Amino acid sequence: MPAGYGLLLAMMEPPAALEAEFNEWYDTEHLPERAAVDGFLTARRFVCIEGWPRYLALYDLERVEVLHEPSYAAVGGARQSPWSKRTQGFVGGLLRAEGVQLYPGTALTGAQGRAARLALWHFRGVPESDTARIVTGLRAIYEDRPETAQLRVFRIEHDDEVGFVGLVELRLPRPLAGLDLAPLGSAARCIEALNVYVPYRRRGGLPGLFR
Repeated sequence: MPAGYGLLLAMMEPPAALEAEFNEWYDTEHLPERAAVDGFLTARRFVCIEGWPRYLALYDLERVEVLHEPSYAAVGGARQSPWSKRTQGFVGGLLRAEGVQLYPGTALTGAQGRAARLALWHFRGVPESDTARIVTGLRAIYEDRPETAQLRVFRIEHDDEVGFVGLVELRLPRPLAGLDLAPLGSAARCIEALNVYVPYRRRGGLPGLFR
């Protein structure tokens, strides 16, 4: 079976006094710079309304190896702009993870239309024997419901640790309180975080997305 699409996920929160600069940097330099990299298929931003940190960026990739190829290296690491180095020096809550789409395999962010909410499930320390339950469990919780636009599940790597992320795009808000976690079985004990986001909109009402 061919590998699924890749994912680059980034979470962070700037100090309140520097939030305007942070968003100006992300909107005018960081996001478009990465959207132009070969192999990047989408680039979208979200704002957290339940959970932490405040900002999330999702990048769909043709393959996760894109993040280790020359086109990406040209805008990352030591080659980042002075503005990028300054901004990343003052943000908190930074989490950067890369991964591979396990389910359904080749679905893109927003492929089923613009969603009102995005639920992000982060699983950590899942025993190998329980990994399949994450996919089957999230499918049981969300699929075949009218508010669910799309469910995707990724195997991620962060700080040399393997985890899993479920991304659920919802047409209508669905409260987290009262969710039945039974379909996840023992994997429910490995939930690290469950955040809810809305699509980020730039100043002037423009959506924070490319492609």
